[in-house]
Amino acid sequence: MNRSIRTFAAAAALMAGPLLSGAAFAEAPMVKTQAPGYYRHLLGDFEVTALLDGTMKLPVLKLLTNARPEQLAAALRRGYLKEQVETSVNAYLINTGSKLVLIDTGAGGLFGANSVLLENLRAAGYQPGQVDEIYVTHMHGDHVGGLMAATERAFPNATLRIEKADTDFWLSEAVMNRAPPQVHEFFKGAMKSVNPYQAAGKLKTFEGETELVPGVRAIPARGHTPGHTIYRIESKGETLILWGDLMHVAAVQFDNPNVTITFDIDSKRAAASRRAAFAEAARKGWLVGVSHVSFPGLGHLRAAPGGNGYTWLPLNYSTLKE
Repeated sequence: MNRSIRTFAAAAALMAGPLLSGAAFAEAPMVKTQAPGYYRHLLGDFEVTALLDGTMKLPVLKLLTNARPEQLAAALRRGYLKEQVETSVNAYLINTGSKLVLIDTGAGGLFGANSVLLENLRAAGYQPGQVDEIYVTHMHGDHVGGLMAATERAFPNATLRIEKADTDFWLSEAVMNRAPPQVHEFFKGAMKSVNPYQAAGKLKTFEGETELVPGVRAIPARGHTPGHTIYRIESKGETLILWGDLMHVAAVQFDNPNVTITFDIDSKRAAASRRAAFAEAARKGWLVGVSHVSFPGLGHLRAAPGGNGYTWLPLNYSTLKE
């Protein structure tokens, strides 16, 4: 071996030690953050942008009802989950070409959540002042809390549309005073979020099935709250149905739609609404958007053979521009 090759080999040996040991790499601190949460999907002529508001942990074995604890625990294990399930809080922005419609607004400062919906809205290329209309599935804090940014309306130019049965319930101090004290914060959060829009003349209620703008229709799906509403988006023969809180725990409720949650005002009615919505979406092959399925919460349902359950098929992830 000539001298130059021996010299190179010796130098390489000196360098290989620390490189192979990995010590240099171990010194880099962990970042512990995710990329901005938005996902784009074209639905006919409409642009749908799923927006992540963040995640929250739910003690689901304590919250889910209408099933034995051992059944719930087994379903979670099958999904590689523990009792504390981290669930996404998703909202959906619909650009119809003439209107920019936001469906649900995330938790904002409520629920103790680290809300990032406005950050992700801007990252997606939009500004809060561009939103024309906001449609709320129901008035729980993780769906209306993002209406406010501190003491100001987060969407200053938007008209807020909510089913009247929900505003009659959640904005009523008389109803709140008749309710158990442990749920008063739900009422106060709804009032804090919605009352400023009402005071500004920006709140418009609707009742029952209603087309709010061309291609966007509100459909009653009551039980979770008195006015819980789902929204059907249609363009060029394509359909997206946005479910709000028809379901909370994918690992449990897709397999058994009869499982309910303590947040339901009327659990029997909520279960009936869920069964009907699941069956229709599976039968018609609709795309579905779900508030509390792992972001972006978009997918299809397929009925399980020989049973009452369903398989959730997440939308194939795409980075392509159509």
